[in-house]
Amino acid sequence: MDEKSSYKVAVLGGGSFGTVIANNVAQNGHQVSLWVREESLVAQINANRENSVYLPGYTINRNVFATADLLSSVEDCDCVIFAVPSSAFRKTAQRIAGYLSKKTSIISTAKGIESETFLLPSQVLQEELPHCEIGVISGPNIAREIADGQITATVVASENTKFCAQVQDLLVSSNFRVYTNYDKFGVELAGALKNIYAIVAGITDALGVGQNTKSVMLTRSLAEMNRFAFELGANPMTFLGLSGIGDLFVTCTSPLSRNFRIGSSLGNGKSLDEAVKEVGQVAEGINTSRLVKLKADELGIYMPLASALYATLFEHRPIRDSLNEMMLSEQSMDVDFMVNIND
Repeated sequence: MDEKSSYKVAVLGGGSFGTVIANNVAQNGHQVSLWVREESLVAQINANRENSVYLPGYTINRNVFATADLLSSVEDCDCVIFAVPSSAFRKTAQRIAGYLSKKTSIISTAKGIESETFLLPSQVLQEELPHCEIGVISGPNIAREIADGQITATVVASENTKFCAQVQDLLVSSNFRVYTNYDKFGVELAGALKNIYAIVAGITDALGVGQNTKSVMLTRSLAEMNRFAFELGANPMTFLGLSGIGDLFVTCTSPLSRNFRIGSSLGNGKSLDEAVKEVGQVAEGINTSRLVKLKADELGIYMPLASALYATLFEHRPIRDSLNEMMLSEQSMDVDFMVNIND
């Protein structure tokens, strides 16, 4: 993005998060094209200033123009924000590649992993849009709470400090804070991994476990995330920030979290198919659970919680058997990474 007072921005994805991000940008005085697949929803947003499917009752700024035409939505844009599910990133990027210039900045908001390649969303975008500057935003960002004006913070991650500053200008509001981090890989990986443990948290909550048990689950989840990410090259300290413990906490405790709701349905006796149908939106943690468990086995990384969830989701093991396996797992170090204060 060039330095200027007003940008033309495209937000791809008319779900709850895409809608609130588009609105934040529009409220800061920028023109926003919001790409939505459903023609009927496009007409409703433009006429009534409301996305009644995903965010009923939330007023959409006049600077947001919804469209079902993907290519026209990104034409001449300074910035494109990907808010579609991670499984749609590659195909969407391929479709728009010829319509973006070298000056177009790309922001990924997805929290998933590509099945065939184990690439994170920004890495998929880098392959398909190599001429563009690409960064990510991630953090404890439940869309409904942002829409309700609750104080929220996120992280923009990029090695480019100018890019980070421009994203801050696009998104910052009185209720929405944007911090920076240079560990793009770690920030994005944290966002994907925490979805696994949100499902575990939903299961344990439905089973009525106590606060002691919930605290064990939360802290051991963070230990697993950190252990896995370190082996793949991320900075362990990243996981102490908003994209790590911050996002993990909110998705493991809030009934507004799709992955938590999947776990809650499973804990209440629903099958995986029934749980997915009940939630009604993409829950990235299901696919991520499968991919991460297989990758952990391949690399020899100890992840008892992720392994137990995999057994429940894909091997039809009874939930209580999986929980018993977690409790009988090896009692390893409390903290894997220590700072030597004498150095």
